[in-house]
Amino acid sequence: MESHLDLFFDYLTVERGLAANTRASYSSDLLKFLSYLQDQGIREWRQVGYPDVMAFLAQAQEQGLAPRTRARLLSAVRAFFKFMVRDSHLSESPVANLTSPRLRRHLPAVLSVAEVESLLSQPNLDLPLGQRDFAMLELLYATGLRVSELIALTVGRVNLVVGFLVAVGKGSKERIVPMGEAANEAVQSYVLESRPLILKGRMSDILFVTKRGAAMTRQGFWKLLKKYGRQANIRKPLTPHTLRHSFATHLLERGADLRSVQMMLGHADISTTQIYTHVARERLREVHQKYHPRA
Repeated sequence: MESHLDLFFDYLTVERGLAANTRASYSSDLLKFLSYLQDQGIREWRQVGYPDVMAFLAQAQEQGLAPRTRARLLSAVRAFFKFMVRDSHLSESPVANLTSPRLRRHLPAVLSVAEVESLLSQPNLDLPLGQRDFAMLELLYATGLRVSELIALTVGRVNLVVGFLVAVGKGSKERIVPMGEAANEAVQSYVLESRPLILKGRMSDILFVTKRGAAMTRQGFWKLLKKYGRQANIRKPLTPHTLRHSFATHLLERGADLRSVQMMLGHADISTTQIYTHVARERLREVHQKYHPRA
């Protein structure tokens, strides 16, 4: 059974071109499914039936896994059996007619413009690393990049003359994103003044480097963001994705069209971008209730 999973993981990498994090999620979920089946004495995929899948999901619920996690488990199982049928390893999928449950979509946390300004004012621009941190925060808010896209940026993918960058998103898909004047100036100052001091003669294609001259990790940037959030006294949940949410919401609040925001975020489906229209409406409602004399 493990050999078919290996084939599926190769398919995700070679033919689907999925990002490493997505492949890791599929792998984790399907290995849990395989372990469950083996505990039930099932040794071949053709022995798996609809009741086995439902029992696996029921066990996940009993273990206290969140609805979103259980939906992800089902999505991985459905994708795997679809692959097995496509490559003629099975004649039919035991979950072909099973659809994922509709999940309640939670509105993402969004910073106000004032909170963003406060956050951006925290790095110490007199220090090379502070100038780097400021440039990273400015760029993240100005472009809506995912943190994985930000830390993977190379010098060659940023055009400071024209003011745009080329981001490599999910599935290795490239997209062009404008940087804006403030972010452009911050990155330019970092590249000309601080980056050479941080590198100390070492060579690197990565745009944002650590004091060791290496690329920053997701966890490393997360820690920096948490630190600056505490300094700015921001009480809301703050993650790198919060700045991505804020970028999209602030654009829509000021009249940007949904399709343009979708392109800048790199969303394959516009329905994913539409969540930000709900955020914008909710914020308008809060303002109305707070300030209107008869609200």
